[in-house]
Amino acid sequence: MESGAGKHWTEEEVKALLSVWSEKNIRKQLHGTLRNKGIFIYIAKRLQELGVCRDWKQCRAKYKNLKYEYRTVKYAHNSGDVTKTMKFFHDLDAILRYEPVTQLAAEENGRCSATETQLNTSPTTERTQ
Repeated sequence: MESGAGKHWTEEEVKALLSVWSEKNIRKQLHGTLRNKGIFIYIAKRLQELGVCRDWKQCRAKYKNLKYEYRTVKYAHNSGDVTKTMKFFHDLDAILRYEPVTQLAAEENGRCSATETQLNTSPTTERTQ
C-alpha cells in the first residue's frame, strides 16, 4: 500500500510510530527541541525499516496530532470528563506522562509567566518546582 500525503495512517503504522517514539533517546531528543527536522528524518528511516513508508513531514504531522489529541483527552479527564477517549491513549500516556509542559501562570501584577509542570498531576507523583 502506497502512503501519500492524503492517506490516513493505519493502526499498524501508528503502532510503529509509537514504538519508535517510545525509545528513550528519541523522547529525549524530541523534548524541548524546536528545530527537529533531523529527528523526524531519522524516525522516518526507522519506520521504513519496520515497513512503514512515510516521509519526515508526515511523521512530524502525525506526532503533533497525536500529542494534541492526547493533551485534549488528558485535560478532559483531569476536568472530570471521562467520556472523552482516544485510541492509543494509554500508549501515549506512557510516553508523555513525565514530559514537562510549559503553561502560563498568572502573577500578582496581572501578567503571565511561563512555568513548567508535568502532565501527570496525581498526588502520588513527586514534583519539584
